[in-house]
Amino acid sequence: MLVVQKYGGTSVGDLDRIRRVARRCLAARAAGHDVVVVVSAMAGETNRLLALTRQIHPSPEEREQDVVVATGEQVSVGLLALAIQAAGGKAVSLLGHQVKIVTDSSFSRARIQSIDADRISAALGRGEIAVVAGFQGTDERGNVTTLGRGGSDTTAVALAAALRADSCEIYTDVDGVYTADPNVCPAARKLDRISYEEMLELASQGAKVLQIRSVEFAMKYRVPLWVKSSFGDDPGTLVCEEDSAMEDVLVSGIASDRNEAKIALRSVPDVPGVAAKIFTPLAEAGVVVDMIVQNVSQEGHTDLTFTVGRGDLGKAASVIRAAAGPLGVKGIETDDQVAKVSVVGVGMRNHSGVASKMFQVLAAEGINVLMISTSEIKISCVVHEKYTELAVRALHTAFGLDRASRGAAIAQAG
Repeated sequence: MLVVQKYGGTSVGDLDRIRRVARRCLAARAAGHDVVVVVSAMAGETNRLLALTRQIHPSPEEREQDVVVATGEQVSVGLLALAIQAAGGKAVSLLGHQVKIVTDSSFSRARIQSIDADRISAALGRGEIAVVAGFQGTDERGNVTTLGRGGSDTTAVALAAALRADSCEIYTDVDGVYTADPNVCPAARKLDRISYEEMLELASQGAKVLQIRSVEFAMKYRVPLWVKSSFGDDPGTLVCEEDSAMEDVLVSGIASDRNEAKIALRSVPDVPGVAAKIFTPLAEAGVVVDMIVQNVSQEGHTDLTFTVGRGDLGKAASVIRAAAGPLGVKGIETDDQVAKVSVVGVGMRNHSGVASKMFQVLAAEGINVLMISTSEIKISCVVHEKYTELAVRALHTAFGLDRASRGAAIAQAG
């Protein structure tokens, strides 16, 4: 049996924790498994390295920044390989370029294009534990690239897919996937299972336990994905294919995301091509747009409102101001004090009334809904940020997800 394990920064935050991870790896090897371990940088190390780049240059070039921050994982894999050896095991550390994890050239947010797993397979054939640096790769020209925050999750799942691993285990500082963030909703419950599709929606709506692209990889290649704690023996949560029992659950979990900002364009000419002229420059500037709402046209004009990541608000506003003048837009408003709250569940496909209940619950708490977006298994609302925790708790209780409630649940990460 081939197992891919991934350990996050808190799991390897100091030498004692690295030794604990080494013991886990050796236990899996002793159980007869081939083991590939993907490791993040030690807790806080990536932030420290990013801070150094900004101290030396206020706007560091992303290529050089990637060269610097990728060193965090190099330290982790070397130390873990040594810890395994010190405990009597056989291990070899491998960096992104040694594994030949090939990415595109989008520095700081690169996407994996291919993996040559021959060197890992050779290490496993020698009875070694392969300790692979997460978060990093190289483009076709040999430049060091990084995969963005949480990128080690993506490395692990991509390796599991390439190696046709029997299981991929993501070890972190939480013991599984929860119906809501326990830090926001103390009544949240850990789940035994969650579908790929639900986990993807929850990750995209603010759940932090797994990076979105790692879930996409797992769903595409049907990699059995476990979320576990590196500090205990809880079996964790299995992310897997949907089954009929999951569809019996009306709402599986509640997600929230404070990393939101809203831009409203007032009195936009309602003619063909205007939307393209607004959103094309944003795409070219690398700004990801989330929710979009356009009002009904009145006298040939309409209002257009959309959300972006809070960190992109300044860039997005600058791009929009440049584009709005020639289009005849009458006004631009921005708001960085908003948040998104979402309810998710595959049961929405077969049950009605979720939207109605969600709006009734928010109204009863005096929470005004600023924007609404839906998909087949998700309803998201933008609200004022100060109401985020209240909204999550009220919805969690209303849909029967509290620990005291009976019934299955499936959902967000803690």
